[in-house]
Amino acid sequence: MNIMLKVPAFVWLLISTLFCAFGEYLSKKWGMNPGWTFAFLVSGVYAIGAMFWLPALLHKNQLAVMGTIWALMTAILTVVIGLLVFHESLTIFQIVGIMLALVSLGLLWM
Repeated sequence: MNIMLKVPAFVWLLISTLFCAFGEYLSKKWGMNPGWTFAFLVSGVYAIGAMFWLPALLHKNQLAVMGTIWALMTAILTVVIGLLVFHESLTIFQIVGIMLALVSLGLLWM
């Protein structure tokens, strides 16, 4: 338990977010080629991400703020993956929404 408190909460959040974003990438790949093996892989990656979420919550113990920060970070990384890897596109309203998510992320971390 001691190492959980020595590593800053943001690091735990970032690791958890990266695993979740990788899970999102894998789930998109699964959607393109569904199968049980890939479904279990996706679930495993999400589960690992959840395990890294717990120490972040232990640091702050503020579910509303930490959960929202995590959700925003995951959403932003998911958008980046969609744009850069899968060449998806966004409307102007979606771009504005993402920009507002970035602003809210900064406000929540204060």
